Amino acid sequence: MRITLPLMAGVRPDGQAVIENVAAKKLNEQHWYELESTPAFVKDVARGDVITVDPQQPGEFTLQTRGGNLAIRVLAKSSLSAIRDALTGELEKLGGQLDIESERILVYSIHVSCGFQAIEDILNKFMTGRDDCMWLYGNVYDPSDGETPLNWWTDILKPI
Repeated sequence: MRITLPLMAGVRPDGQAVIENVAAKKLNEQHWYELESTPAFVKDVARGDVITVDPQQPGEFTLQTRGGNLAIRVLAKSSLSAIRDALTGELEKLGGQLDIESERILVYSIHVSCGFQAIEDILNKFMTGRDDCMWLYGNVYDPSDGETPLNWWTDILKPI
């Protein structure tokens, strides 16, 4: 069953929760869900990840398993329309998918097996010479410090 899950994306300066609605598929009655898109602002998850949600704690979730996708966010101070189609086309050639699109944010999911270098080369090509936009990963670095790699991909990329 497909639903929209309200997930915690952060806390405003006034202490109010920031909630993002994320498309998901309910897997069982024990509140397990598979994300059907990569969220724009919820940290540390991407399309295909399986989470559990405590019905007593709205917005709170626990990551159970990774689906193997990287969460990529492209943010801009102005419109991204000039690069959207070409960037999306290049990432789609690697199997990436555009999950969220608005004037100033694009959110992609792409499997980690495509390789960090190949993905970063494409993203950097489109950001070169642009001071008004940037890209970042949403599930590669520890959300508590934004710097420590999570390394969840090492098991996925191990040769069999």
